[in-house]
Amino acid sequence: MFLLLGMTSCGNPSYQNAPPQGHIQNVFIIMMENHNWTGAGANSIENNPNAPYINQVLIPMGAHPSNYNNPPHMHPSLPNYLWLEAGTNFGILTDGPAVAGLSQTTTLHLVTLLKNAGISWKAYDEAADGKTCPLTHWHTPFVFFDDVTDNMNPQSSYCISHIRPLSELTDDLKSDSTARYNFIVPNDCHSMHSPCNGGNQIAQGDEWLSEIVPQILGSSAYKNGVLFIVWDEAKKGDGPIPMLVLSPFAKTGGYTNLTYYNHGSTLRTVEEIFGVQPLLRDAAKETDLSDFFNQFP
Repeated sequence: MFLLLGMTSCGNPSYQNAPPQGHIQNVFIIMMENHNWTGAGANSIENNPNAPYINQVLIPMGAHPSNYNNPPHMHPSLPNYLWLEAGTNFGILTDGPAVAGLSQTTTLHLVTLLKNAGISWKAYDEAADGKTCPLTHWHTPFVFFDDVTDNMNPQSSYCISHIRPLSELTDDLKSDSTARYNFIVPNDCHSMHSPCNGGNQIAQGDEWLSEIVPQILGSSAYKNGVLFIVWDEAKKGDGPIPMLVLSPFAKTGGYTNLTYYNHGSTLRTVEEIFGVQPLLRDAAKETDLSDFFNQFP
């Protein structure tokens, strides 16, 4: 295993042995969509009767920041997904596929730092078919980086092997074959993005979480892992938006604080857990989420 320390003058990575591992070995992130934690009436999640699993089960079980936000003026979805992966939106302030001229040539983004350090990663995307690289999915940030997609090749074997259908997550959890970094992308019905079949979108997302989260919490990987459940952006303003922290090493009982955090904080936290550098762009400036843990990393 190797740790990427920096770039030589020729642009090639330099390596040395990976750092000692901390308590947290595995990271799961579930990406939800378009709601405030507070301050948006019926679109807020805190104490919302349509979200009983979040409020009555997950909040008491773990910890959560009360002042977690999308980065200032970062709307709509895509800029926030890019921020979670690279600490910037690359000037993008729209939604759209990578093939619409939005792809990036930089290798300075999280999953490439992980790859260079010998740390496995995988996305579980409910819209992925497992046969092609999903270049049209802007809720999957990895496909916006040319080194992941082999320059936007829909048949990229690297992309296909790392961005898998969400339906595979259950068996991977049971067989202990998930990656160390796992990014979970539900469809619009399950992420609270849109109501489906006339239902309430918050209730539908809450119900989906009640099905998927126990599978993660019951897995071997979670015994030395962490699950972050985070929303991409606020419906009103920049937040606060919901962020839940669940881990055997996390504080419990609904612990919270009022410190300002944003997606750069999550990126910094993941980099610190895995010991990869450099801290990517905004991640170097933001406060990490270590206050929500009894043991970190």
